[in-house]
Parts: sequence; C-alpha cells; structure tokens
Amino acid sequence: MTTAESAPEPSRTGGFDLGALLAERGAERYELHTRYLNHQLPRMLRTIGFDKVYERAEGAHFWDADGNDHLDMLAGFGVMGLGRHHPVVRKALHDVLDASLADLTRFDCQPLPGLLAERLLAHSPHLDRVFFGNSGTEAVETALKFARYATGRPRVLYCAHAFHGLTTGSLSVNGESGFRDGFAPLLPDTAVPLGDLDALARELRRGDVAALIVEPIQGKGVHEAPPGYLRAAQELLRRHRALLIADEVQTGLGRTGDFYAYQHEEGVEPDLVCVAKALSGGYVPVGATLGRDWIFKKVYSSMDRVLVHSASFGANAQAMAAGLAVLSVMEDEGIVARVRSTGGLLRTRLAALTERYELLAEVRGRGLMIGIEFGRPRSLKLRGRWAMLQAARKGLFAQMVVVPLLQRHRILTQVSGDHMEVIKLIPPLVIDEGDVNRFVDAFTAVMDDAHDGGLMWEFGRTLVKQAVANR
Repeated sequence: MTTAESAPEPSRTGGFDLGALLAERGAERYELHTRYLNHQLPRMLRTIGFDKVYERAEGAHFWDADGNDHLDMLAGFGVMGLGRHHPVVRKALHDVLDASLADLTRFDCQPLPGLLAERLLAHSPHLDRVFFGNSGTEAVETALKFARYATGRPRVLYCAHAFHGLTTGSLSVNGESGFRDGFAPLLPDTAVPLGDLDALARELRRGDVAALIVEPIQGKGVHEAPPGYLRAAQELLRRHRALLIADEVQTGLGRTGDFYAYQHEEGVEPDLVCVAKALSGGYVPVGATLGRDWIFKKVYSSMDRVLVHSASFGANAQAMAAGLAVLSVMEDEGIVARVRSTGGLLRTRLAALTERYELLAEVRGRGLMIGIEFGRPRSLKLRGRWAMLQAARKGLFAQMVVVPLLQRHRILTQVSGDHMEVIKLIPPLVIDEGDVNRFVDAFTAVMDDAHDGGLMWEFGRTLVKQAVANR
C-alpha cells in the first residue's frame, strides 16, 4: 500500500464543533451583541429586566438557565405558529438535508416549490400563482412591485397605524412615523384611516392609485377592520381599476381562527396576499406572495423578463420543506379549529375582567391574536398614578404589566406598539387550556397588584425616570 493510499481522508466537517463553541462562548451573548450588533438591544433588555438566558424550548414553553419553565405568549412575533421544535417540521428538515438535493441551481425546476405553492393556493382558490421570498417584508415588497407594474400606476394607499415591514418599499406603507423618520424619500404613498371608505374613495378619484394594502387585523394595537369594510373597499378599488393587497404576514395561517383573516368577511378576494412568519415552522425564513394569474403574467410577460423579480434564496429546499410540513400539521392537528376554541376561551375569560379592574378598558381581537387595552381609571388614587405615567410617556403602564408577567410569573408578552397602552397576545397556536389558565391567573395577580398600589408602581417610577432620561 502506498503512502497516498494509506493516508486518511480529511474530515468534511473540519474542526468546527457548534456544541463546543456554544459551551465555551454562549455566556458572552449580551456582551457580543453590545459589541458587534445593535448595541441598544441589550441596553433595553437590561433596563426592563428582560435580560434572561434561555437554554431550550419546546412547543409553547422555554426554559432558562436555572431550569425554570416560561410560557411564550409572543411566539417570536408570530413566527412560532406551531410552537418551537415541532417534531414533524424537524423531521422534514432532517429529511431534506439528508436527501442532498441539487438545490438553488437557478436553472432547473425543483418539485418542492410547486408542491408548496399548490398547497397554499388551495386555501385561496381565487388566486393562481406564488412568488417565494425570504420574509414578510419581502412578500410585501413583491406585492408593491407587482401592483405598480400591473396597473401602471405609482401610488399605494395604506392604513394609519399599519405595519408592513421595514425595508424601503414596505416602509413607505408603514403607518408609524417613528419607523419612517429619517429614511425619506420613500415611494409615493398616502395613509387613509382604517375603515374610512370616504377617504379611500377620495384618493381613488385621483386616478393614480395602484393598490390599497391592508392588514385585516392590524398588529399595532390589534385593531380589526370594521365589518363590511374590506368588501366595500374591494368594490371601490375594482371600480377604479386598483388592486387590494391583504397583508397576512402575521394574521395568516390560522392565527385569527380562519386560515386567512380576510376570510372572516364573506366575498373578500384580494388580488395579492402576503404571508410569511408561521409558514417557516420557526426554522427557515420564508415569505410568499400569492396573486392572480393576470398580474404574474403581466410582470413576467416574456422570456426577457424571466428574472425581472427574483430572490437569491427564494424557494430553497429547506424553506419549502418546512412550509409543506407546517401545512400538513395544520390539517392533521386541526389547528384552525383549535385556535377558534382556545382563542375564544382566552378572550372570554380576559373580557370578563373588565368589570373587575377599572384600569382594564377593553379586550379585543380574533382567535389567538388578542389586544388588552388599558385606560384612565375612575378612582382618584389610581388617576393620579396613571397621570404620572402618561405625562412621562404613553405606554408605560402596559410595560408595567408586561415586566411582572415575565419576572414574577415567567410569561413572555409584548406591548403592542410604541406609545400604546395595549398588550398584544400572539402565542403559539398550540397552547392549551392549561396555558390559558396560567396566563389568566398571572394577569389577574398583576392587575390585583396594580389596583392595590403594590410593587409594580415602584417599578413604574423607575420607568418614568428612564423615560425622562431618554428624552
């Protein structure tokens, strides 16, 4: 045997050991973010006491370094629709990696994208084609481009307080000035109030509107379009040869108790629909823009235009496998019906508390997308404390509720938007009655403390000082 024949083959994995790297450097996570990433994120987390160290997760729960169980009522802003590490999605990803597919050659047609498109379109039978990108904001960018090209018009309407993403095109239809400030000029756009058909009609009469983009339920504040609005808006848009774009990035795939939120209103058939988040299974970034055949055929009108809109990682095998697994689980486990049942229970139990707590103004939403809004109390003692917080910064009371939910009860939630006294609940769609009971019990304890003048008001004073210092 020659020397060459006897030499061992070099390792294909080299010296890289992910487990060893995390064991060695994982404790540096906050310092690494401070030094190399967004330095304000660790600062913010430490300020509100959210600088936890989470070690593992499963379903609607995760565990910190001390082994304490936490209930997730945030789902990664809706990404974890099936919870964390669903076994069917994990197996699909192992299978697709083990298959060693010739992925992303760019000059062939792999089967998985077509199969996922077919499954998605089955839930919107009036739509015909799909473009796959990598995120919700990319799905929105695609819809904006396609609508402007298909109609030959420049302007897109959006609703006040909308959130459609943070890249430049989607930022143009973002209803929050805090996100837009400093990034002008953006695309031609105009905001109209959600539900205001007269405002929509006025803008359409100008003749330059390509589309209206709308969230059937807005993520910021959890505000639902009024009954009949989407159908009436669709008729106005068609009359003026403009398109309806439904942003279902957060509301889609069962979140509101129907596969898409626009389906709660009979007769609504958007021309373009944007989805992402839960389609990923919580693993692989994916976004999709569903649309009518004529729109796609106008954009891709010839072989010269075959790549006029594309994405380098769009329709990759891992993302497509995850999406197919997610849709399979949704059907096999009856996720949409489960959301209607569990969401109805959670909303009903929370709504009943509005009679008990004067600081609790309203509970609203659909399915497992619920907004809890706080408001000015009646009693003199609580009004004084409420006024102190409002004078410093609107939204501080909601933050006062979110923090003890995590620190005392190990439940992760979020304030629904900047300067809003609203908590948004968007838990994994797989939470059960026990999780509902745990949240309601914890929320009740926090509200009891607020009305009794307990420790959370001490934290409130700390938040006031921080808000004043940041001005």
